[in-house]
Amino acid sequence: MPETPRDRERLLGRRLRKVVPRSAHGEWEPPAGRADPLAVLEAENAGRIPALVPVRWGRMLESPFAFLRGAAGVMAGDLASTPTVGVHVQLCGDAHVANFGVFASPERRLLFDVTDFDETTPGPWEWDLKRLATSVVLAAREAEVRAVGQRGAARAAARAYRRHMARFARMGTLEVWYERVDAKAALRAVGRPAAVEHRFAAARQRTSWAALPALTVLEDGGRRRIADHPPLVTHAGTEEHAAALADTLERYRASLEDDRRALLERFELVDVAAKVVGVGSVGTRCFVTLFMSDDREPLFLQVKEARPSAVAPHVPRLRAHARVAAQARRGATQARRSGGRRVVGGQRLMQAASDIFLGWVTTDGTDYYLRQLRDMKGSVDPGRLQARDLADYAELCGWALARAHARSGAAASIAGYAGSGTVLDEAVARFALSYADQTERDHAALVRAARDGRIVATPGT
Repeated sequence: MPETPRDRERLLGRRLRKVVPRSAHGEWEPPAGRADPLAVLEAENAGRIPALVPVRWGRMLESPFAFLRGAAGVMAGDLASTPTVGVHVQLCGDAHVANFGVFASPERRLLFDVTDFDETTPGPWEWDLKRLATSVVLAAREAEVRAVGQRGAARAAARAYRRHMARFARMGTLEVWYERVDAKAALRAVGRPAAVEHRFAAARQRTSWAALPALTVLEDGGRRRIADHPPLVTHAGTEEHAAALADTLERYRASLEDDRRALLERFELVDVAAKVVGVGSVGTRCFVTLFMSDDREPLFLQVKEARPSAVAPHVPRLRAHARVAAQARRGATQARRSGGRRVVGGQRLMQAASDIFLGWVTTDGTDYYLRQLRDMKGSVDPGRLQARDLADYAELCGWALARAHARSGAAASIAGYAGSGTVLDEAVARFALSYADQTERDHAALVRAARDGRIVATPGT
């Protein structure tokens, strides 16, 4: 008989193979009555800033990989038709390869981790892993990597996830919580590919001080102002809402710990401008704010609208056993939270360390979360990596994703299910190749829609 709860969870994971064979994760066929992906995306445009919707379409038109980046809700709807074993973790919800990168911990160490949490929600661990592997295949195709390299890179992400999850399952609860993927150790683990090492090194220079001359202009009288670069950065529309924005920023302070609030009080709000960000986020309300300290040190904070998770409506209900019951209660609690608090809570649960100014606020019925705009943040363009480097980088992302999921407490169950063989790795790779084909078909439909006038797209912005 199993001796500890951890042993019992591992055994539960192994037994789940009889419920959902690991090879079943390789299956992808569009379900009967599959929702039109363009209709799904058009529905998501409701409530976005109308003038920016063509920018969103234009960015998604750039490539199938760009389409995937903007279509987390489409993929979640598709994943809902695929097998899951009924073990939930805190999902990123949008775990594509471009949503991993480096940033500074509060101790100023450079860490590698998941970096985007707009869609975070409790859900099946398989969904994040399959989205990561699919994005790796699409990035490989963008880089003109041959089919064997595409499969190998997707398999590398799944293999790293499985192996590291097994390691986390053997660690103590606090030991897992304190685990982090240090950037230096990460580089050593993947053989220090030049393109990755360069981007990590460049991140150390991405600070508020470094951003000051690039993002601002100095006006007469010595006042700093955020520079306009329409339509991506603009003051248009912010002046009339200046008082409301200032009140929003003031009330956001209440979401910070006392020491962080005291630190922020040493900075004065100087300017606010609207900013377009990302692919899937285009059209949501987003602002960049400039604060200056009493000794004229700059601080840039991003204020970003937190819409409901596009993934959450598709998450299946859990089977009832003790661990799952606790996960279900946590999911129900998150569902009642404001969007900003959901994003912040998910980020704090998944990341090894989070921005000291990470917080949330709701104003006039709109939820926002806030974080530093630049704090030694950096990412790698996976479409520019060679086959071997891409496989190494995919491994690194698989490692970071396993660590993020393990913090939810389900490492033993997942490790027991995944096992020590390559069955799951191969299945996830097969799914990734098939779903990458699906994404290319969906992207082609978007191209036709733009050509036929069904949508209006503004490319190149």
